[in-house]
Amino acid sequence: MADEASSSSNVSSRFRSSSAVSDDKDENVGSPVEDEGKIQKEPEEEGKIQKELEEEGNKLKREVGLFSAVMLIVGSLIGSGIFISPKGVLQYSGSVGACLLVWTLCGGVALMGALCYAELGTAIPVSGAEYSYFLYIYGTKGRFGPIPAFLYLWMCSLIIKTTTVAVQLLTFAEYIVEPMFPACPTPGAIKKLVALIAICFITFINCYSVKMTTRMNNVFTIAKLVAIAIVVSVGAYMLSKGNYHHLIAGFKGATSYSELGNAFYFGLWAYDSWNNLNFVTEELIDPHINLPRSIMIGIPLVTVCYVLTNISYFTVLSPDEVLASDAVAVGFADYALGPAAFIIPILVAASAFGASNGTCLIASRLPFAAAREGHWAELMSYVQLNHLTPAPALIFNGLIISIMICAGNIAGLIDLFSFVAWMFYGGSMVSVIVLRFTEKDLPRPYKVPLIIPIIMSVISAYLVLAPLIFNPQLEYFYAFVFLLSGLLLYIPFIHYGLRLRIMKKITHVVQLLLVCAPSESVPD
Repeated sequence: MADEASSSSNVSSRFRSSSAVSDDKDENVGSPVEDEGKIQKEPEEEGKIQKELEEEGNKLKREVGLFSAVMLIVGSLIGSGIFISPKGVLQYSGSVGACLLVWTLCGGVALMGALCYAELGTAIPVSGAEYSYFLYIYGTKGRFGPIPAFLYLWMCSLIIKTTTVAVQLLTFAEYIVEPMFPACPTPGAIKKLVALIAICFITFINCYSVKMTTRMNNVFTIAKLVAIAIVVSVGAYMLSKGNYHHLIAGFKGATSYSELGNAFYFGLWAYDSWNNLNFVTEELIDPHINLPRSIMIGIPLVTVCYVLTNISYFTVLSPDEVLASDAVAVGFADYALGPAAFIIPILVAASAFGASNGTCLIASRLPFAAAREGHWAELMSYVQLNHLTPAPALIFNGLIISIMICAGNIAGLIDLFSFVAWMFYGGSMVSVIVLRFTEKDLPRPYKVPLIIPIIMSVISAYLVLAPLIFNPQLEYFYAFVFLLSGLLLYIPFIHYGLRLRIMKKITHVVQLLLVCAPSESVPD
């Protein structure tokens, strides 16, 4: 395995070398005399410029403080999940009391998982989350080589992040289209068409301007907070009027333990992105302090918001009414807000759209980072020259997301996403334990109690194995096929460094169409 890690390192070097050559070719287009003059007169100056770029341009700025980190966690967690997951959680938990308990426990699971990631993030203070941790723990130590890191990137790019965006956009379409068909079921084809139009628009905006993407995120974050504030305020008013008869039913009708696994899937889907802060560790101010602190503040805050939102739903809607609607917040608004009910669908749609926009931004950086390490097609690391955005990676993600939208429904996508994601989350929890025994002297500014990663490893194993045992589905087989296909691609293209000639032609055509070139440094 040490040879495999060395081989991967050599592949990375070849990728970087080829990128540098491509840059030289692009920049030195002109007459032979001119090019020769540049080579003879400016080698020292070019060396100085390159050194400056390496010292300044290649380093991410630490600009994210504690408040911004907390807002990043809250903004990432509150997306479409709280507006679509209540139905699934109630369906599989069987009672209002069990439903609220699942929402609370899911918040606890997310908190424990994030604290395990806080130890990894402070001990291995680099961006990239699971990819960087797997590469450090297994790749550099010669245990398994870079295979775990590559498989994470492979599955994350094809399933985990893309499925997240597909679910969010289908939710967006659900809330946009459902009010137009009040007396009949919403046509699935129309919802998918709306979602496809949305992903095209998001991909265009992300390719056009990072600043515009950030501003759009800010607007939609405000919208989602306003939506939750309205729902919770109406719920508090209804409680003051004595509308709590659905809540006092407690655990009547609670389901079996095997079904609770599916309830946790839907609940944990709403809490997903609790590890997003680890993707920007290098940009945190005092990460050894602010990473664990922001987690301890942000996730409990979101948990309180989620539990209060669900309590508010049950002050207006009966359990049967919640189960009958795919857009719970719309039914809530129809009963509680009267003529102003149109506000909630708009805000919820904006929340789902904003979350998908932010996830697209993060998702595109995975193939982009992988390509820079030689673990993906070199084209994915190219940057659009006029707008300085990773346009090829964004378009690639947009295509995969479009396929997901066309192929699956929301429930199926959540099951597939959760199953695959918790395989890698569990691997990270095990990695915390492995590091404790293999690298006892590794500096750990934050050290989570060992019992927490042990508990999280057991929970992860249950969330992966329970669906296979109690509710086997064809989607899980597809997940394994994707995993194995990653291994089949790794051996020839990463381990042995095989290059397809057609990729040169494709790369050249895409460069011309998108006006992009290889990147030399991570953008600030």
